[in-house]
Amino acid sequence: MGNGDIEVSKTSHNSVKRGTRLATLVAILAILVALPLALTASNKKKDAKAPEKPLIERLDYSRIVWPNPPAITRVRFMDIFSADKIEKDNSPKKSAWMDRLAGVATGENLNAKPHYQLVTPYGMAIDSKGRLYVADEKVGAIFIFDTETKKLDLIKNGVHAHFKLITGLAIDDADRLFVSDSVMNHVLVFGPDHRAEASISQGMASPAGIAIDTENRFLYVCDTELDQVLVYDADAPYKLLRKMGAPSKHHELTGPGDFSRPTNIAVDKDGNVYVSDTFNDRVEIFDADGNFIRTFGKPGDGPGYFARPKGIAVDADGHIWVADGVQNRVQVFNPEGQVLLWMGSNGLLPGQFSALAGLAIDKNNRVFTSEQYIGRVQMFRYITNDEALAEKKRRDDAEKAKLASRSSDKASPSTADKSTATVQPPANAPAPQ
Repeated sequence: MGNGDIEVSKTSHNSVKRGTRLATLVAILAILVALPLALTASNKKKDAKAPEKPLIERLDYSRIVWPNPPAITRVRFMDIFSADKIEKDNSPKKSAWMDRLAGVATGENLNAKPHYQLVTPYGMAIDSKGRLYVADEKVGAIFIFDTETKKLDLIKNGVHAHFKLITGLAIDDADRLFVSDSVMNHVLVFGPDHRAEASISQGMASPAGIAIDTENRFLYVCDTELDQVLVYDADAPYKLLRKMGAPSKHHELTGPGDFSRPTNIAVDKDGNVYVSDTFNDRVEIFDADGNFIRTFGKPGDGPGYFARPKGIAVDADGHIWVADGVQNRVQVFNPEGQVLLWMGSNGLLPGQFSALAGLAIDKNNRVFTSEQYIGRVQMFRYITNDEALAEKKRRDDAEKAKLASRSSDKASPSTADKSTATVQPPANAPAPQ
């Protein structure tokens, strides 16, 4: 073997060594690049198995109460109603590039079922089955929510009736639905089957909030144009019986028993009538014969004051609940007009309000509020006086039991003391031998 062969062999050997080092370096780089990708893919798989719920679903709504703990709860937030459930078609579907660009998820395309959303809800009522009826001024329909399943039904404009601007709702003890239309200037009456069966229009100019006295069989209608409350028979032929308040064209009357743009009305179990005198920033109270009793409230922003009171209702204990359309809060008063509790502020969270309008309370002590700028209804639970007293007694009994237990512990000797007392002989006993 010559020298030339040795040089060639050395060169070949060096080339092999360089190739091996380069291949090793490439392999290491490939591993370093692939490792983060593998970790990311692993994390994605973990995330896919257990996706984190949105913040709004992780909030504990049961803690939204009034007043704040440790005071005994009198109002508790329950739920929100705004639209029907969206049904999805989970069958695979190839997404087009336009769908991907718009962010439409593949495999979860909405089916063809129409989706109905509250826009500007106002008047509300609850039937004997606990279903919630909501009049939407913008949609021009009456939404009927099953409060347990949230299943939605509707009384539609052009299908079941002709609506222009529906505002007030009331339901009597036979589940007949009364609907005021401020533009059509009448109140429509629907049977339990949701079919229109009558129209009331005598003397009306612009009907708004309505209420029914089921005992005395009166239908009360607030007319915001006439500045009066019109009283009708609650049964056919729905005759106009009398008017409350003096007529006014300029909405300037402020005397007792008169109104300036009355918007909503409520009746208690004794037949007393409560009217939101909206432009006068007050509530007026009358007896079942229409005689003026008293008024409470005045313009202002503190507790007990009003800035355009609208929705009004009376609970099982006779408290008057008033929705304030400007201050976006609900205030609760006793029959004498003393403020007991207030709740809410301007906002979009549960327990806050935006353009608060309607208010209703059912026989199960559920309180409903409607908001026009966010298009929703919130549901609360009123804790009655009896329930609050029972909770107070429970707390008092628990505290007494705790104090008794502490006293017993202090009076009883410890185990060590008992043991010592057992082995010690009497003072005059002889010493052991």
